[in-house]
Amino acid sequence: MASDDVEKKLPATGSASSVSEHNNNGYYEEDLREPPPESSLHRSLKARQISMIALGGAVGTGLIIGSGTALRRGGPLGLLLGYSYVGLVCYMVMVALGEMASFLPHKKGFSGYASRFVDPAMGFALGYNYLLKYLIVTPNNINAAGVVVQYWTRAVHIAIWMIFIVNLLGVRVFGELEYWMSSIKVIALIGLLLMGIIIDLGGNPQHDRIGFRYWKAPNGPMGHYLLDQVHNEHLSIFLGFWATLTNALFAYIGTELIGVTVGEAENPRKNIPKAIRRTFWRILVFYVGGVFVIGLIVPSTDDSLFVATKSKPGAAASPFVVATTLVGIKVLNHVINGAILIFVMSAANSDLYIGSRTLYALAAEGKAPKIFARVNRMGVPYPALIFCTLFCGLVFLNVSSSSAKVFTWFVNLVSTFGAITWISQGMSRDDLPYKAPFQPFGSWFALISTTIITIFKGFDTFMPFTVDTFVTSYIGIPVFVFCYIGYKMAHKTKAIPPEHVDLVTGLDTIDEEEARFVAAQATAGPRTRWQKFGDAL
Repeated sequence: MASDDVEKKLPATGSASSVSEHNNNGYYEEDLREPPPESSLHRSLKARQISMIALGGAVGTGLIIGSGTALRRGGPLGLLLGYSYVGLVCYMVMVALGEMASFLPHKKGFSGYASRFVDPAMGFALGYNYLLKYLIVTPNNINAAGVVVQYWTRAVHIAIWMIFIVNLLGVRVFGELEYWMSSIKVIALIGLLLMGIIIDLGGNPQHDRIGFRYWKAPNGPMGHYLLDQVHNEHLSIFLGFWATLTNALFAYIGTELIGVTVGEAENPRKNIPKAIRRTFWRILVFYVGGVFVIGLIVPSTDDSLFVATKSKPGAAASPFVVATTLVGIKVLNHVINGAILIFVMSAANSDLYIGSRTLYALAAEGKAPKIFARVNRMGVPYPALIFCTLFCGLVFLNVSSSSAKVFTWFVNLVSTFGAITWISQGMSRDDLPYKAPFQPFGSWFALISTTIITIFKGFDTFMPFTVDTFVTSYIGIPVFVFCYIGYKMAHKTKAIPPEHVDLVTGLDTIDEEEARFVAAQATAGPRTRWQKFGDAL
């Protein structure tokens, strides 16, 4: 820590050991008040940065690496259906989140919304659930980087990726860095999609027009998963499709991080809805379009696909790399692998950011030790950042187990914690500045779908039963329940009646910030063409 950094912290009332009495409506003081200015995050994220961070944080190992496992199990059609279905669920979650974030763009993240609109115990359980998710997903991305590096050489031990340098730059610098890193992701994804289409149409060294060849037997259209265990072809096809849902859930989880960045966003009531509205097209083009192209150019029966329980560590981790190898394209596979390395390291950087802000939000509500509510002069919650960084040591699990197996554990853990976060989002739609489409039916659809997927996501751990996979598939559920019941019993909280939900406290502060921003923009003069182009992205 630089010597000129000014430590700031919340007053003692924000500590976990000093929780004020709740009022007649079930609220604690900490559930409603915003952190004071001297211990608050800085609103420095611009519209273009928020938009790109939302996309860049979501696009990572789940699509680029995990889709290989989903293709192997579900076949090309099962892969497409699985990612399309979960993509629809993701969109419904995002538009519901957009309603809350645009109405009350506070600095307490998901836990703050749950505490304010549902129950302080729900906020506690959801906050720690989300924190655990990001404590796990960061080492997952570092582990994935090790898998990618092993495509080139196994001489470098993957534990070296534990060396994750954390900087304490302000959110303005972080946002700009992630904007350009995410821009590289977008360009790379567009290039991968075009490359896949060209390969499929015959633009490859073998001049082989693939078309829908891999959608026919024995590669497709549907996969056969656990056929030797269930001895029923139709059931194995269904299980193959169901297995793709877990991988798809892992791939999409992270899109909701807009709900955390809202606390550091400029003019959030305008910029957050703008980012939410673009989510549909990004899901359609990058996720659904990506897996469709993968299903065209890679056979689901190829042994090089990344299947964590069977593949040797260091196998070509991405279906896109497999595709270039199959058609004899040289060198390009190394370029793709390098781009994938940027993907996962950028994702790890964003994950660490979100984890530290989630822990800060818990401390600001009095649900975590007050030390984690401290920020430096740039508004960075450095104790929370250091704590989250320490959990990157989980990547050392790859020393005793292969990177492939560790990747499976992390996928199971992250998908469970992330799914519970999706389940817990929603509120009344009255008097909101942004109203989501397909509501309230969309939220019910997302709630029911995510709940079912979460309950049955670990079905293959029983065929045969494996302790490690079972634990990582379901540990998130009892953790959430324990946190909820434990906090409720300890602090005697009660659910907030709908008619008593506080929709007023804190809005005046947000209105004032918005007015100051609009006034500053008016005096700044007209925007340049480059600035308008950046906003359009």
